[in-house]
Amino acid sequence: MTPEEIAKLPYRPCVGVMLMNAEGDVFVGQRIDNSEPAWQMPQGGVDPGEAADEAALRELWEETGVTADLVELVARTEEPVTYDLPHDLVPRIWKGRYRGQEQMWFLFRFLGEDGQVNIETEHPEFSEWRWLPPEELVARIVPFKREVYARVVEAFRGHLT
Repeated sequence: MTPEEIAKLPYRPCVGVMLMNAEGDVFVGQRIDNSEPAWQMPQGGVDPGEAADEAALRELWEETGVTADLVELVARTEEPVTYDLPHDLVPRIWKGRYRGQEQMWFLFRFLGEDGQVNIETEHPEFSEWRWLPPEELVARIVPFKREVYARVVEAFRGHLT
């Protein structure tokens, strides 16, 4: 695809979840489909007719096994955060229909215990997971998502304790 063709594509409607534990650290998972370090927070598409907050809880459960009763909503971004995929990835991801993602982000406080996190889900996305201090998030994320993560950390900074 040419850069001009990619620029005409829409953004994929998506949600992202920052899950914070009692110590103020944030859940990240190593993508199962990447042998290089590719840590990320849970995220995924919004289904047709689905509200963003419902999608956030669904994605959290699908990717981490954490159920809605184990979290408390702390904050959400006021506006969606967008990012473009690297051009070489556009034809390979989402069948080349999107140039990137437009994400509403949600900050949830995890009320459970580590043993209640289960990344061995029906369709696993992560090979391992850990809690990271928020100030380490951006450096650990794949380069093309670092600006998004910096914006999300900044948006939630006042709530990260």
